[in-house]
Amino acid sequence: MNDLGPDLEAQLRERLAAARQEHADLDIAVQAISAMPTPSLGVLGRFKRRKLSLKDEIAALEDQLTPDIIA
Repeated sequence: MNDLGPDLEAQLRERLAAARQEHADLDIAVQAISAMPTPSLGVLGRFKRRKLSLKDEIAALEDQLTPDIIA
């Protein structure tokens, strides 16, 4: 069991869900922009950087929520 308080764990789970949703939304946006005849490379780059940042944040949140298992 992790040693997070119930309030902190709930906040982390809420942020994790929001980050996952934003990542999925950005994925759809990146695909749509990429499919355009003349995609906006500046916007595309920004969205891709944000997706990468969210991926890192998701991994960090999952690490905080996963209990350490001593094998």
